[in-house]
Amino acid sequence: MKIAIIGAGISGLYLAWKLSKQGYQVTVFEKKEKIGKKCCSGLFSEKILEFIPESRKLIQKQIKSVLIHFSKKTLEVSFSKKILLMDHFELDNLVADLAKSTGAKISLGHPIIFLPKGFDRTIGCDGPNSVVRKNLGLSELNYKLAIQGFASAPFLKENNRELIETWPQKQKGFIWKISKGEKTEYGIISNPKIAKSIFENFLKRNNLYLNNMRAGLVPQGFLIPSDSKITLCGDAAGLTKPWSGGGVVWGLIAAEILLKNFPNFLEYRKEVKKFFLPKILFSKIAVKLIYFLGFNFSWILPKNVKIESDFLI
Repeated sequence: MKIAIIGAGISGLYLAWKLSKQGYQVTVFEKKEKIGKKCCSGLFSEKILEFIPESRKLIQKQIKSVLIHFSKKTLEVSFSKKILLMDHFELDNLVADLAKSTGAKISLGHPIIFLPKGFDRTIGCDGPNSVVRKNLGLSELNYKLAIQGFASAPFLKENNRELIETWPQKQKGFIWKISKGEKTEYGIISNPKIAKSIFENFLKRNNLYLNNMRAGLVPQGFLIPSDSKITLCGDAAGLTKPWSGGGVVWGLIAAEILLKNFPNFLEYRKEVKKFFLPKILFSKIAVKLIYFLGFNFSWILPKNVKIESDFLI
């Protein structure tokens, strides 16, 4: 059976690795000349080691908690599973090497306009602006805009603190700060129409100048086609966390569900829908409630909370 995977992001490469290992003929089509996502903070839960044990060697730092700074109260949220800091670019290339080692073919510099012919199954893992999704005539997802940049800083002991700082915004979304040794990362995820202006005002108020600025769309929702031969996975399906925008582990979970049911795409759709939809709905409600209380009745919120970083339930 010949399999076409559109997009050499983490979900596409992971599927290529596993499907090729099972004996399928896999070809990955990637429009960029190089593999590796650059616009990403590189924060993943420990769960990623269950999917890609080889990624342990990429761990740069462990994050134990996040500070959420509302105007009148700061909450500290700790994680039952640590957050691992890795370089997303290196992670993608690690999985690409694993895929190639099992016989998967990766075609770089190969943009797709129409779905390739001659394949028994096609999997769209081509991100927010999925060509596969558009070829299927599916509706658009909701989007947020993520912007990140870096401020150089002298190496201080506090730069290795095992936490992240965030500042929620009333317009929904948040600004973050992550200390990374000799540099500090700042970023925002919010409504695409206002994210840039909010971020610029924050930087100006805090006398911050950032370099190496990057930006990218973060899709949110859930969109798996009812098609027996073509499907979506990862960001192309909108599988990102409603509270943080992170999508790597969610994409890998969906990939495992797909592998379990392969080549039955309809059964994959049924199972992934059952798994994710309740979690997405609950998370959206929880995020709205926390923002409402944080900006209006912050005294109700506890100062310290412990959660599982991949799912709020």
